[in-house]
Amino acid sequence: ILMVETIFDTLNAKAALYAIGEYLEFTGLDIPVFVSGTLVDQSGRTLSGQTGEAFYASIRHAKPMCVGLNCALGAKHMTPFVEKLANCVECFLHVYSNAGLPNAMGGYDETPEDMAEQNKVFFENGWLNMVGGCCGSTPPHIKAIREMSESFKPRRLPDVGRPKMWLSGLEDLVVEDVHNHLGLPFLNVGERCNISGSLRFKKLMMAGDYATAMDIAKKQVEDGAHVIDINVDDGLLDGLAAMQKFVKIAITEPDVSKVPFMLDASKFEIVMAGLKWCQGKPIINSISLKVGEELFIEQATLLKKHGAAVVVMAFDEEGQAATADEKVRICKRSYDVLVNKVKFPPEDIVFDPNVLTIGTGMEEHANYGVDFINATKIIKEQCPYVKISGGISNLSFGFRGVMKIRESIHSVFLQNAILESGMDVGIVNAHEMLMLNEVEPDIREAAENLVFNKTEDATDVMLELTKREKDRREALKKGGGATKKKQTSWRTENVTKRLEHSLINGISQYIDEDVEEARKEAERPLHIIEGPLMDGMNIIGDLFGAGKMFLPQVIKSARVMKKAVAYRIPFMEKEKREKMIAEGKDPDAIDEDDDSQFAGKVLMATVKGDVHDIGKNIVAVVLGCNNYKVYDIGVMCSCEMILEKAKEYNVDVIGLSGLITPSLDEMVTVAKEMSKAGFKQPLLIGGATTSKMHTAVKISPNYFTDEHPVIHVLDASRSVTVVSSLLNEETKADYVADIEEEYDELREDYYAGLEDRYFLTFDQAKKQKIDIDFDAVPVAPQPNKLGVTVIDNVSLEDVVPYIDWNPFFQTWELRGRYPNRGYPKIFNDEAVGSEAKKLFDDAQALMKEIIANKSMNLKGVVGLFAANRTDEGEDVMVFDSEEDRAACKPRHTFCMLRQQAEKESDDPYLSQADFIAPSGYKDHLGMFAVSCFGCDALVEKYESEQDDYNKIMSQALADRFVEAFAEYLHRVIRTDMWGYAKDESLDNEDLLKIKYVGIRPAPGYPSQPDHTEKSTMWSAIQAKELAGIELSESLSMMPAASVSALVFAHPQSQYFAVGQIGKDQVESYASRKKMDLPICERWLSPILNYERD
Repeated sequence: ILMVETIFDTLNAKAALYAIGEYLEFTGLDIPVFVSGTLVDQSGRTLSGQTGEAFYASIRHAKPMCVGLNCALGAKHMTPFVEKLANCVECFLHVYSNAGLPNAMGGYDETPEDMAEQNKVFFENGWLNMVGGCCGSTPPHIKAIREMSESFKPRRLPDVGRPKMWLSGLEDLVVEDVHNHLGLPFLNVGERCNISGSLRFKKLMMAGDYATAMDIAKKQVEDGAHVIDINVDDGLLDGLAAMQKFVKIAITEPDVSKVPFMLDASKFEIVMAGLKWCQGKPIINSISLKVGEELFIEQATLLKKHGAAVVVMAFDEEGQAATADEKVRICKRSYDVLVNKVKFPPEDIVFDPNVLTIGTGMEEHANYGVDFINATKIIKEQCPYVKISGGISNLSFGFRGVMKIRESIHSVFLQNAILESGMDVGIVNAHEMLMLNEVEPDIREAAENLVFNKTEDATDVMLELTKREKDRREALKKGGGATKKKQTSWRTENVTKRLEHSLINGISQYIDEDVEEARKEAERPLHIIEGPLMDGMNIIGDLFGAGKMFLPQVIKSARVMKKAVAYRIPFMEKEKREKMIAEGKDPDAIDEDDDSQFAGKVLMATVKGDVHDIGKNIVAVVLGCNNYKVYDIGVMCSCEMILEKAKEYNVDVIGLSGLITPSLDEMVTVAKEMSKAGFKQPLLIGGATTSKMHTAVKISPNYFTDEHPVIHVLDASRSVTVVSSLLNEETKADYVADIEEEYDELREDYYAGLEDRYFLTFDQAKKQKIDIDFDAVPVAPQPNKLGVTVIDNVSLEDVVPYIDWNPFFQTWELRGRYPNRGYPKIFNDEAVGSEAKKLFDDAQALMKEIIANKSMNLKGVVGLFAANRTDEGEDVMVFDSEEDRAACKPRHTFCMLRQQAEKESDDPYLSQADFIAPSGYKDHLGMFAVSCFGCDALVEKYESEQDDYNKIMSQALADRFVEAFAEYLHRVIRTDMWGYAKDESLDNEDLLKIKYVGIRPAPGYPSQPDHTEKSTMWSAIQAKELAGIELSESLSMMPAASVSALVFAHPQSQYFAVGQIGKDQVESYASRKKMDLPICERWLSPILNYERD
């Protein structure tokens, strides 16, 4: 045993423990270490002033086997201090006290019996594991204590629980238990002993006035600092000497050294110099990967040996992290190195993801506050037990000189960063900190807009407020009152302008009070809509049409409009009732569906069998913003329901939407039935699988006339132009004539193309298939997990790194121009970049809320089966077992389609069946279906709150979650469940570029454009029974946020498009599927190269 004992100066003990650690590491020996402190009097402190708990916190990094107290006091006087140690020490605990206090002659009077009796309380309370005697004790004393203790059980080692950061000065401090003077769970690190944080401190240090500098340190502790930051970095100062001198003096000042220190320097040797003078456990600020991983590990290892906590900056070899993604990436990499390689205690890691300056007037700086807050939460999630810190004064550096403004910005920032994202630590001026409710309302609003990058003019507004505060201070200095300069904020405008501003900028905060004010001024409640609200919406429509406003902004404006209308409805209803009573009419006979004030009425529906409606919802909102009454009758609407509701609502236009290919055929059916029933309304067609060509060739001939044309609407931005052109009697005729001419040309081109294009017969195509040599390039090994597996343990957090954000921006119709196409380059686009970033930030905020509330969840099912292609080579058989394979007793057969359109090259004519080996080989086929559940409930919630923006955002995020889940699960299949690519090490960018081995084509999509194959898959993996994923009558997956796919493992498998096929293949396909030919043709209608009967 190596014992460091009778410690009255902890710094000396730490030096001894460091030396022991070095010796044990060098020799490879494993020798238990005991540490024993000495409390010199009834104050319960060591000679150097530490409490017992602080002493233990200072040396616990050495992982002693046993810790305790000895000497100075008798057992009786040690009792309260032993109790405190017993409540906190995680290892074994000992006491070897003196035989009482010394008498006048320096001797000890306690008899063996007396000393044993004084020690008895330790055993009765179960505080000790080891006991002995120090000064004044003799062998008879030890014998008496042993005999007394034999009937007691030793102290039970405590359950240590969740790791916590345990710092110390003269007193100990558990960071997780701290609340600051404002009541926030936050560690205040005082910034005033930092040359960068205090001009006064800098002057004192340059002058060598350390005594006065100590007064600054004391004042910080008095004002609520839990830790003192010490930084003496200056080009004209010897940092090494200054740090040592300051710490040496500070540790002799009890009012300063009672709190832990944060030793802060840009040079590692300076913080090490200070560390060697710290008897407590400090925080070192900082190290980072910018020095390279090798030196980073070396520095971290040294700090670990000295028992210090450490601040790790979000820097690496490439520079400082500015964006949220970069902050997270660097911190996670640093965490992995520290925890896995250095074995650094994760609870002693403090990440500083860089609080950067906002309000500079530079657009690229505007989101720095949001990036820090977003990164904080993700880092805390991905790096267990760490703390997050930052230099808060950096945030508002652009407003220096006006402390009221700066601290208001800090208050708003910290309230969110601490309570919402989990920030733990900050370098602050505790005396100046404000509670959020102490911030003046107008400054608070401006600070929120600035910190969260809500408005483009946030910096300008804050500069105006800063100028106001400067003027006020100058007036006070001159003996006058506060200035009364007129404010230029939009809130000072008249109510009409305020309503327009709220609508255009999507601000709902003041809408109720402004509508109420407008109502009181208006002659009638309806005039509010016809006046300021519609004026605002007209401006929005003009800006959107001119490309100066983007879809997310329009959706936000619609949310404000709905809230405004909802507020005034009760007043309009009251006015109607009073008028009817005055006219002697029955007020209960009022027409609740009076829509005479609208520019037109549009019915919108997702057709039968299809559950996708996000695009339809967006179009509905855009039309609503332009004063069109939209009747959205939902999803999976039958033809009968669509026609019935169109009559009931007497609409002017009918819009059909659909995502899956069977919906195209259903739209043709609706067009035919509308024609039979004599409908006169124009028919609009939209959705992901629709096209102008399909509309012109397949749908239009069944209904199009000059009175009621059929028009394909590419996206929401075109919908207003189309509807307004159709409902304007002056422009309708010319507009329809142009559409008719265009569609005639499209039809001519289509049919001419069919005549010019040559198709191989099905037999010819089969002869020219790809011929994979399965001997030269063998099939994948047998899966590790054959059969069906339910996947219900994947969290949203697990799949977030796999999200492809490009389709998200496409959903919102935000498209960057070269070279700024795609995520994240879209943020740099001159036209849409700013709005794309705001949209992305909103998505991140809602995503975090969804994850925190668990309002969405993921579930799926995977099947991995023995498989071979059929002898004919066109289908794939799957088997339950090798015995069934040997007996050729397939459980299911997946029917495939082959390319037939002639190719100008020698490329083969592909079918998915080509990628599975024939009988004689032990090949396998995978498949899965996954869903994101919970979106429908969120949509209902936001609909009830009239919040179209978050309704659509929820749907968009659900789509991203499930697509990411599919990407995540496919990787798990490749590397684990099947395991044919167990050594795969692709990053997310490579995954999105499909650089992995194998493919995962989905039924209903180009490689197998027949949705009926989903039924086979659902039967094979029991997707409905095991995962709750259903199929509609048109084989649309429910919930809408669902993905399914087949999984092929062979390295020569590839994605392709079947394209159009001939009747000979369709006949063969229907026969193999045992399906009536007309039914088969209906399902394959979009890819037939002939007109079906």
